[in-house]
Amino acid sequence: MSTFTNVQLKKKFLPFRQAQYDFDLEALKTLGDDLFSHDAAIKFCVPFDDLVGHREMLDTVYAPLLDAVPDLERRDTIVMVGEDDKQLRWLGCCGYYTGRLAKPWLDIPATGDQIHMRFHEFYRFDGEKIVEVQAIWDLPEVMMQAKCWPFSPSLGTEWHVPGPSTQDGIHFFEQDMPLTAQSHQLVLDMLNSLGNFAEGGVKAMNLDKYWHAKSNWYGPSGIGTGRGIQGFRNTHQEAFLNGMPNRVGDPANGHLFSENNYVGFTGWPGMSMTISGDGWLGIVPNDKPITMRSLDFWRNENGMIRENWVLIDLLHVYRQLGVDVFARVKQLTRNKYR
Repeated sequence: MSTFTNVQLKKKFLPFRQAQYDFDLEALKTLGDDLFSHDAAIKFCVPFDDLVGHREMLDTVYAPLLDAVPDLERRDTIVMVGEDDKQLRWLGCCGYYTGRLAKPWLDIPATGDQIHMRFHEFYRFDGEKIVEVQAIWDLPEVMMQAKCWPFSPSLGTEWHVPGPSTQDGIHFFEQDMPLTAQSHQLVLDMLNSLGNFAEGGVKAMNLDKYWHAKSNWYGPSGIGTGRGIQGFRNTHQEAFLNGMPNRVGDPANGHLFSENNYVGFTGWPGMSMTISGDGWLGIVPNDKPITMRSLDFWRNENGMIRENWVLIDLLHVYRQLGVDVFARVKQLTRNKYR
């Protein structure tokens, strides 16, 4: 078990974050030599997938993005640290990358304008070293801004998702243990209550017991944001439940950790299912088994969930179904941007 406090881990990670604010790739490599284990397991969203070590991550994932967005800038809105029930220590970051998309990137055409791309990045520490990274970037969000949208219309609101309304997602004071425990139990009880759907439907989930009347559920591009419990149902829950009734969670891959009024969750993958029933996100029902990766943050306020940031690796879902989203992006833009 690490002897480092939450604040100490945040401060150890801080120079790496700061080097991504003005984005110095060589500084990141040098800083990473001390911060990361040499064989750290890097797990990124599609199309980057699994890599080994921070230098391969920087060369494979970040260098091409920096070439396409020369003024690349990282902005964090949440940085939290906590320990899961397996005594694993996680640092979770929520925020967005921004800058001017000056060149094509991943077959997404250059816009010449400033773009924003949400990220959820989880770093697992063993002592003072990062030994694992799990990261989802909202690549479809960039496709939308480049006007090469390859999916069905979103059910929710598509916008530049904000950080916490309380502006307290980043701080350097030690945690309030009773508050941390309260937040953790609230989200855990809510997640367990979702399992009541099989016996009693939506009402049995008792969402109003856990979710604030003015809550925001910030889903990934392709799903969008829902306001309040009804907005959450309309935007995501109804379609999700109807399209994948046989979904099964994978506790072995689930990691729930908390700090003060924030709770993070990573599942890589966290769920397995088939798309059936009414289909999902315009995907027709089929019999192919798939898994789903998601990285989540909740902010609790006075004993209720007020905000929930969710990223799902939708490109991974489509790839498992045999759909090459990037090929579709290329088809959509091959005449328009000649």
